[in-house]
Amino acid sequence: MNTALESYLRQRLEKKQLLVMTHVVCGYPSFEDNLRELEVMADFDVDLVELQFPFSEPSADGPLFVKANELAIRAGVRPEHCFEFMAKITARFPFKVLMMGYYNTAFKMGPERFLSRLQGAGGCGYILPDLPVEEAADLNARADAMGLAPIVLMTPTSTDRRLAKLGAAARGFVYAVARKGVTGQHTDMSDELTGFVDRCRRHTPVPIAVGFGISDKNDIDFLRGKADMAIIGTAALKAWEQGGEDALRRFFAGLGIA
Repeated sequence: MNTALESYLRQRLEKKQLLVMTHVVCGYPSFEDNLRELEVMADFDVDLVELQFPFSEPSADGPLFVKANELAIRAGVRPEHCFEFMAKITARFPFKVLMMGYYNTAFKMGPERFLSRLQGAGGCGYILPDLPVEEAADLNARADAMGLAPIVLMTPTSTDRRLAKLGAAARGFVYAVARKGVTGQHTDMSDELTGFVDRCRRHTPVPIAVGFGISDKNDIDFLRGKADMAIIGTAALKAWEQGGEDALRRFFAGLGIA
């Protein structure tokens, strides 16, 4: 099933060899900071943004995002604030927006309310890295019926049988995790990664996005012609923490993406 998100990405790929998805943690350092970060990202023509809903146990995230989640929660950021912010940015910016978070958020809200709020806020799908595909069937089927894309993660340690199962459930694009571990550590760009991306392609027709450790122009250049989209998270947040808007602009300018 070709979702609205996949159609959007394929249209973008007609004009760009490699798309870019970025990451913002809702309310960290503040929603005002988030808005300024997103303005920079829009200026550099990013294609997609994953808006992370803070959670107390972000198991797939590295130390920087763990800290960001904790401080946002401590500041009182709740899912309802994140949906309100999502609605504001989807109305303002040209890029598409995904909800990124953990299953507890969807579970506590219930699938119908979660998906309805996501759709109402203009989101195009969600990434829930702690929800196994075997346990996601009901939520994903409901999302499918609403035109929302449940994004699946493929990892280098997965067997071909596992990749085939994930590929069958994939909508929008596949998030190819470049290496074992959590976000934030640098990833070696190598033939091994190229081989993994090729394995992913054999098991799904949707675009392939590579994330975990993408941090500089060399990484972007390596992925051109191999993946469809680069996912940039920790490196952008580090730039923001080091020097705010000016540093973030320098970071994106250095990537050579626009």
